[in-house]
Amino acid sequence: MAGRGGLLKVLVVAVGKVKGPLAPVVAEYECRAARYWKLAVEEVESGAGRGSRDPEAVMMAESGRLLSRVPDGLELIALTRGGKQMGSEELSGYLQELGVRSSAGVAFLIGGAHGLAQDILTKARRRLSLSAMTLPHEVARLVLAEQLYRAGTIARGEPYHKG
Repeated sequence: MAGRGGLLKVLVVAVGKVKGPLAPVVAEYECRAARYWKLAVEEVESGAGRGSRDPEAVMMAESGRLLSRVPDGLELIALTRGGKQMGSEELSGYLQELGVRSSAGVAFLIGGAHGLAQDILTKARRRLSLSAMTLPHEVARLVLAEQLYRAGTIARGEPYHKG
């Protein structure tokens, strides 16, 4: 994981904002995770504009906005129900490995109500499932933020993870 100045860049790009009672909880875990990773969070607008309800058009519009926020060189991780599940220790090890390889970093992409477009799934280095269940994007943000925090504590041998 390296020293403070050498932290791995972790970017979370999500469709939509977290609202309501989950907002402060997500913010708290993102703040905690930022102690361990050079964490940045970008939120993009949902939908295709002009009232389009065509799921493909919505996903493609969101895809363009998501990808436009990811700098070149970051490894893309698509969060999708059909992806591979990772345990907390495996995620921590994966992020530590990226840091050791002097990777530019990693970008986790969270889609909107219809999920992620095929172009993102194709470009992604990995597809990660947080659950076999469909999660609202706010819940996915919360689970990811908590797991990024947990991964950092595992990497440093801190007592948070009881796994």
